[in-house]
Amino acid sequence: MFGERGSGVRARGEIQDFEKLRDKCLREGRLFEDPEFPATDISIFYSRTPPRPFEWKRPHELAEDPVLFHEGATRFDVVQGELGDCWLLAAVANLTLNQGLFYQVVPDDQSFSSDYAGIFHFRFWQYGRWIDVVIDDLLPTYRGRLVFMHSTEKNEFWSALLEKAYAKLHGSYEALKGGTTCEAMEDFTGGVTESFELKKAPPNMLKIMLKAYERWSLMGCSIEPNQQITEMELSNGLICGHAYSITAIRMVEVNTPRVNGKIPLLRIRNPWGNECEWKGPWSDRSPEWTMVSENERKELGLTFDHDGEFWMSFKDFLQNFTRLEICNLHPDSLTDDPLTKVSKKKWDTHVFEGGWVRGVSAGGCRNFLDTFWINPQYNITLEDVDDDDDDETCTMIVALMQKNRRCKKKMGLDCLTIGFSIYHLKNAESLPKPLAKDFFKYNASVAKSPSFINLREVNARFKLSPGTYCIIPSTFDPGEEGDFILRVFTEKENKMSEYDEKIELLKPDDEPKAPAKPKHSMSKLHVQVKESQEEKDKDSQIKDFFSRIAGEDLEIDCYELQEILNFALRKEFNFDGFSVDVCRSMIAMMDVDRSGKLGLEEFKNLWMDVRMWKNVFKNYDKDGSGFLNTMELRMALNSAGYRVNFHILRALVIRYGKNEKISFDDFIMCAVKLKTMIETFNEKDPRRLGKATFSLDEWVEKTMYT
Repeated sequence: MFGERGSGVRARGEIQDFEKLRDKCLREGRLFEDPEFPATDISIFYSRTPPRPFEWKRPHELAEDPVLFHEGATRFDVVQGELGDCWLLAAVANLTLNQGLFYQVVPDDQSFSSDYAGIFHFRFWQYGRWIDVVIDDLLPTYRGRLVFMHSTEKNEFWSALLEKAYAKLHGSYEALKGGTTCEAMEDFTGGVTESFELKKAPPNMLKIMLKAYERWSLMGCSIEPNQQITEMELSNGLICGHAYSITAIRMVEVNTPRVNGKIPLLRIRNPWGNECEWKGPWSDRSPEWTMVSENERKELGLTFDHDGEFWMSFKDFLQNFTRLEICNLHPDSLTDDPLTKVSKKKWDTHVFEGGWVRGVSAGGCRNFLDTFWINPQYNITLEDVDDDDDDETCTMIVALMQKNRRCKKKMGLDCLTIGFSIYHLKNAESLPKPLAKDFFKYNASVAKSPSFINLREVNARFKLSPGTYCIIPSTFDPGEEGDFILRVFTEKENKMSEYDEKIELLKPDDEPKAPAKPKHSMSKLHVQVKESQEEKDKDSQIKDFFSRIAGEDLEIDCYELQEILNFALRKEFNFDGFSVDVCRSMIAMMDVDRSGKLGLEEFKNLWMDVRMWKNVFKNYDKDGSGFLNTMELRMALNSAGYRVNFHILRALVIRYGKNEKISFDDFIMCAVKLKTMIETFNEKDPRRLGKATFSLDEWVEKTMYT
């Protein structure tokens, strides 16, 4: 639900449950007003004031007998208003062609008659989840007319309400200005969208489109805009910089004295729904239609209305349009099988959520070798080749989508420039996890995204030989932050996982597994405390100080521990001393009898750990500033014996980092917390299965104390 944890949307108030809110309004005898998307100018524009005063009205104030649907939902119900969201309208028009999909987005459990309370809801796919968005039915109008998307029927309101719900999802109506049809098509279906530059169309483009149409895929097309004028009408009737829907593809029988046979025709719709239509061959009332029999014209449902819909040949389509977007609802393999044969095969699908965090995993593209390796890494093993593939290869579609950028437009944030690279791992077992800098220094990618581009999603189709590969999603420049979802589709079943370390606690002097080839080797830092005379003297001083502080019971609490450690380490570090919180955590880590204090033996063990952590910190604090760079945190923790993955590292940096720096005090806290949590888990997982069971009181007690 909108605002629920995991929905990706943060609600101002309570989580909005459609049925509960409607029932409450019906009981109280009032119409719903949405506090999350108020009927004010701020819901329309975020960058400017409206050009004229808009008035918000409910449908029954605009029509005598308002209905959600008038004789069902069709592509002619969608007419563009004053908002530059033709890309959205093109996708909405396509959505009406599939009834099952349509009612997934526009639930049929609502109307203006039964249980009407001024509240409606719509469902959109957002980054792996379906989100239910609740709205009131107050719509922006001017002089009694709807300002934005509306239906050709004055009393039909599903399209206007759908646009409002989509605007709410993204923060405002203005946030919908400018986009691609594939973005909306994916939000309406959860499908996979492929984009084709028609000037570089593959030889089998027609077959791909016919198969897509047979599988009820949604398709949109457009013409590259003029630099001076965004939406300009050309002499042939088409509008450049404008999104169109492809509503049908047919092989039509043509009979002339000289030529007989079938030619491919496309039915295309302009969301404006007016006379702005194609004027060339096969347009409304063009002479070419005399070559088609009357029965076939009826079968095509041919009309010559000024409704924005027209037919054109596939040849003219390739010559006049520049971009095609196909959203595969159930992505079948688009191979060159006979067109009469509908494949029942489904893609094998993997979905991963990740993020680029400055100082942790925002490494930028391969141009930045020093940081590229810190990007998230994903491992996939392709074993079986595609059916009937003469090249003995595997098809793989990779789609990288950045999350929640449109709703951040009001903060001046546009889409990041994103892309991905794919590397072949010839000896995967011998390589470190994650792949280190040296690997990328000596190995080139075998495939990559067509370009780094500032769109919500970048995707590409590849044909790769069987083997193990690593996919690296990244922004173009290092240090750019954002969340993403990575989707990978293959024809055959495969194994895929995050290419990262297993969380565990090793001895500090254990070396990482070095691969066979020296060029991938990882250096070992000596962090164990050496038993020199100087160290023995220091130990003796600390123990004497412990005895004086501890008193008769020979135990110390967190405040006394703070005094002892600050006495011991302030001479070596330029820092303010340990906080009480760190000292409390240290005691909890060593306090086996839950007394809240440490005895001498417990303190000795703690002191050994603290000295080792101190050595690690000093090894990586090259400039002696008392701070570590967060990019070095993983390597520092590795030296201390910790193996953590990206998700843990991200949590540590968010919790303990500041301006991409980690202080000595916070580094010690990281080390203490990690050791405590791993050891606590291992106590409950003696067989090392990676699973543990805690009762509620055990969980609360462990987490609150440690």
